[in-house]
Amino acid sequence: MSENKRQISFALFVTTYTLRLELSLCLVIHRWIVATTTAHADTPHYGIDYPTHRPTGCFSNGLNIPDIFSEQIRQSKPPLPYLSPELTGKKLCIGVNFASAGIGILNDTGLPFINIIRMFRQLDYFEEYQHRVSAIIGAKQTHQLVKEALILITVGGNDFVNNYYLVPFSARSRQFPLPDYVKYLISEYRKLLMCHRLYKLGARQVLVTGIGPMGCVPAELAMRSTNGRCSAESQRAVALYNPQLVQMIQGLNREIGKDVFTAANTQQMHMNFISDPQAYGFTTSKTACCGQGPNNVLGLCTVLSNLCHDSDQHAFWDPFHPSEKGNKIVVQHIMSGSTQYMNPKNLSTLLA
Repeated sequence: MSENKRQISFALFVTTYTLRLELSLCLVIHRWIVATTTAHADTPHYGIDYPTHRPTGCFSNGLNIPDIFSEQIRQSKPPLPYLSPELTGKKLCIGVNFASAGIGILNDTGLPFINIIRMFRQLDYFEEYQHRVSAIIGAKQTHQLVKEALILITVGGNDFVNNYYLVPFSARSRQFPLPDYVKYLISEYRKLLMCHRLYKLGARQVLVTGIGPMGCVPAELAMRSTNGRCSAESQRAVALYNPQLVQMIQGLNREIGKDVFTAANTQQMHMNFISDPQAYGFTTSKTACCGQGPNNVLGLCTVLSNLCHDSDQHAFWDPFHPSEKGNKIVVQHIMSGSTQYMNPKNLSTLLA
């Protein structure tokens, strides 16, 4: 694996308590817009196991998935958020993160949140980013940098939990039966990846994650399950969406004539340790390490929350997001997993 491989963490967004999860690569937030957005994690006990032991703006007790990716590809530090005042000069050439909390494929996803950065704006920033880099290293080298960059993109879960299922009889659920809504999402996602902007802006190594097991997080079990099993309706959405995402990715690669897009089966990656937590060194996947109420399954983690003694024993850090240990398991599958998890190839093969 090349040690100077660049990483552009693109559309790695954070979920919040009303979203009820996106369990894949969506664990980063713009700390520099945190004062004006309602979706953030900048208070204790978040970050308690991070090297600084301070909140990072990420919904995690420690390292999140982009942090772990940075370690895997031998970057000294994870990419900075694009809006960070520290992202200047040669730091722009190391990588960048355009993440924003609560966004979705559709522009009407995330309406309850203030000042989130929607996908079209993130793509605007991606284009602006290239102009900024060109001013430093020139257009030719910028084109090559972006071409060789690993671009991580996770989006989709919020289009269900923060849109279709947000309220009973939501506008989108009245407009579409669930199968038709999934087809509509996939068609709109295809436009974002290929027809509209991302591919045309030079992206050539793009990792796209499916949506995680939305019905199986502790908060969802507490709210919707009567027998301790995953929510059937939420899991129905996952079962419809993920296979169609893979088919769309395969179709794009055939159209291009080479494997530009890689799909990650994050649903199965998470279900492995949710279904059998003991096999992965956890004691439970039904309770959170940090939260309120019975089994810590209510709300987000705050300084007043109940806090477990050992986060490594919990598959979930808060009622919606995996612990650092869970994130490491996901990254391990993405890096070296079989075609059961990665299509058409794992990340180690992609970056070789």
